[in-house]
Amino acid sequence: MARRTTKNPPPEDFEEHILDTDIRDEMQSSFLEYAYSVIYSRALPDARDGLKPVQRRILYTMADMNLRPDRGHVKCARIVGEVMGRLHPHGDGAIYDALARQAQAWTMRLPMVDGHGNFGSLGGDDPPAAMRYTEARMAPPAVAMTESIDEDTVDFRPNYDSREYEPSVLPAAIPNLLVNGTTGIAVGMATNMAPHNLVEVVQALRHLIQHPATDVDGLMRFIPGPDLPTGGKIVGLDGIRDAYETGRGTFRMRATARVETIGRRKGIVITELPYGVGTEKVMERVKILVQGKKLQGIADMKDLTDREHGLRLVIEVKNGFIPEALLEQLYKLTPMEDTFGINNVALVDGQPRTLGLKEMLEVFLQHRYEVVRRRSQFRRNKKSERLHLVDGLLIALLDIDEVIQVIRTSDDSAAAKERLMSVFDLSVAQAEYILEMQLRRLTRFSRIELEKEQETLRREIEDLDAILADDTLLRKVVSGELADVAKTYGTPRRTVLLESAGSAAVAAATAPLEVADDPCFALLSSSGLLARTSGADDIGEGGGRANHDVVVSAVRTTARGEIGVATSAGRLLRLGVLDLPAIPPSANEPNLQGGLPLTEMLPLATGERALALCTLSTEGPGLALGTRQGVVKRVNPEVLGRDEWDVISLKDDDEVVGAVELRTGTEELCFISSDAQLLHFGADNVRPQGRSGGGMAGIRLAGGERVVWFGALDGRVPAVVVTSSGSSTALPGTEPGNVKVTDFGEYPPKGRATGGVRCHRFLKGEDTLVFAWAGPAPARGAAASGAPVDLPPAEGRRDGSGTPGSQPLAAAAGPLSVRLTVGMSG
Repeated sequence: MARRTTKNPPPEDFEEHILDTDIRDEMQSSFLEYAYSVIYSRALPDARDGLKPVQRRILYTMADMNLRPDRGHVKCARIVGEVMGRLHPHGDGAIYDALARQAQAWTMRLPMVDGHGNFGSLGGDDPPAAMRYTEARMAPPAVAMTESIDEDTVDFRPNYDSREYEPSVLPAAIPNLLVNGTTGIAVGMATNMAPHNLVEVVQALRHLIQHPATDVDGLMRFIPGPDLPTGGKIVGLDGIRDAYETGRGTFRMRATARVETIGRRKGIVITELPYGVGTEKVMERVKILVQGKKLQGIADMKDLTDREHGLRLVIEVKNGFIPEALLEQLYKLTPMEDTFGINNVALVDGQPRTLGLKEMLEVFLQHRYEVVRRRSQFRRNKKSERLHLVDGLLIALLDIDEVIQVIRTSDDSAAAKERLMSVFDLSVAQAEYILEMQLRRLTRFSRIELEKEQETLRREIEDLDAILADDTLLRKVVSGELADVAKTYGTPRRTVLLESAGSAAVAAATAPLEVADDPCFALLSSSGLLARTSGADDIGEGGGRANHDVVVSAVRTTARGEIGVATSAGRLLRLGVLDLPAIPPSANEPNLQGGLPLTEMLPLATGERALALCTLSTEGPGLALGTRQGVVKRVNPEVLGRDEWDVISLKDDDEVVGAVELRTGTEELCFISSDAQLLHFGADNVRPQGRSGGGMAGIRLAGGERVVWFGALDGRVPAVVVTSSGSSTALPGTEPGNVKVTDFGEYPPKGRATGGVRCHRFLKGEDTLVFAWAGPAPARGAAASGAPVDLPPAEGRRDGSGTPGSQPLAAAAGPLSVRLTVGMSG
């Protein structure tokens, strides 16, 4: 039994009162109170803004301190003190840890705090410096999280001592729960959510607004999987789908690594690690394995990571060992391959729930609907109050002499107010406002300004009334604001999604002894995956479509042959076909999810892109190139003995936008410019040049315009032109634009170095082509994530404006069997 009594001894005349309580009941009730406190006040985020209480209090306090992105940084100790003293009395350590985490770009996909100083390192190998040394302010996304909080958009509640008020949730214009994820351990439950790409999440939200009955499959067309801050690869998508359906699932993360020549040795260069894994953890594990003789073949290991070049961990391989096989062992035995267990637990209406993808999106949308509705009502009330005062002021200005006379003949201000209300039929607020009016407001110009303000206020009130009365218009406002958020804060995807990893490196290491030099195809997908496949007689004949990605370039070769990769920098890189992972042949369009990212196979410079694959044949008409500034070049085939070489001499600020290997030399070369001009002419009009040549004029461009697409087409095969319009000020990949598919035969040929013909008409708000492609019909489209994009039928007029697209186009391609037969681009 437990006894409760007062801590201080009672006075002599006070009768002692002892309450006997069963120890089991006392422990049960006390533990439940503790558990509830941890669940609701510390460990679990709110599904609406995706923030735990301490994170919410930090952002709210920083906004209240006006630590905006355009202001200077302040000491973190000052911020922590304000949060602890006003809202969160649970210790400065917990507050500073949460503050530092929100400033770490390798932890948060969209950091909310702009930190200045040492905020730790990847994987937590080095902790942040003490709060007295570091400084911080709000990052731009944090402004979007707290925007309009002073417009009665959310409820406020008393703080811990009831002296101040704090928001129960932030307005949260950003879907923070999905974008940044979260992790937390409560009592009896835990949460672990993976970060996602903001642009993809916004696309899914806008689609859900228009199609509320969309299922998980429909949403995964926009959100194919997590997008981790540290990049890397996600291997296996089944666990992700389970998590999106049930709220629980597991996926594997792999480091991004490639084999390079380092001095006289081969080496493995690791540029991206799994989420939450640091270089120190990998190096420590490798050291233990080498000392225990469980891992052989490593000559040296160096961590060359710095702020300028990012993560770079170099593992040198001893002579006589196969780097690809060693890399597979590193994936198997070290944290270079790790798992992430998704457990989407968050608070919904104050109760912990396990949420699937659609439920998380719906909770956020309902929150935004409520925020926009309350904000609109608040603004309407404010404008109505101002309109009421303006109306009264205009009444006074119409008969200002009598107003002055009434005021002068009144005994005091109270009497003046009563007489004004009586004589001019004014309200109390209007009469008081007139009494406080300054004499300079009596000018004629002031009256004109008031009449304009009156008209503006009435129009704005009508607009706000329309939003409050029409749910469809309310949803449109929310959708438009989400689009603005994606344009402002969106970034390209960092993590590569792979269906399966396979054993490409081990297969490549043993292939020369086991694989015959049989015919095969080398393939390049729109998301940058490389692979090879056999079945040279039937590939792509089925006419089906893959559920992910499109093949943008393909070339016939042999398993032990070599191919070239043409890049935007005007280089041709040699690549061994045997190094490419093999995928099963398919009667339909091949699915390259078993392939490897091209960046792991070839050393590309920053900003350099792979454009096309080609053979290294010394016969035939050669390679055709088109540049951003409208230059065209045909390259004579030559015997080349290096691993890389230049195939065109580029001018400053120019780059190659398209490359294609010609089959007959009589193909039609085609340019499409950003101002929607299409020009095509015969390849025989371009004189072949050597590798050092700079090409010749291909298309005449207007000032400030550029080439969007270049390729070659064979007149024997029906072809189409796909164009998508948009705004040059929008963030690439955020707006689907208007898409049009037109028969290529509608565009007449013109001479080289002319201006072409119009291929797309811009609507209001559009001023550029954001995507263009021409090739064999029927065309298939793909988004930046590789997800398929539906294209309209090929019925568009030559200068038509197209129809609204379902999502932004990143690539297009025609039937692979046709391209391999006639050598058409795309």
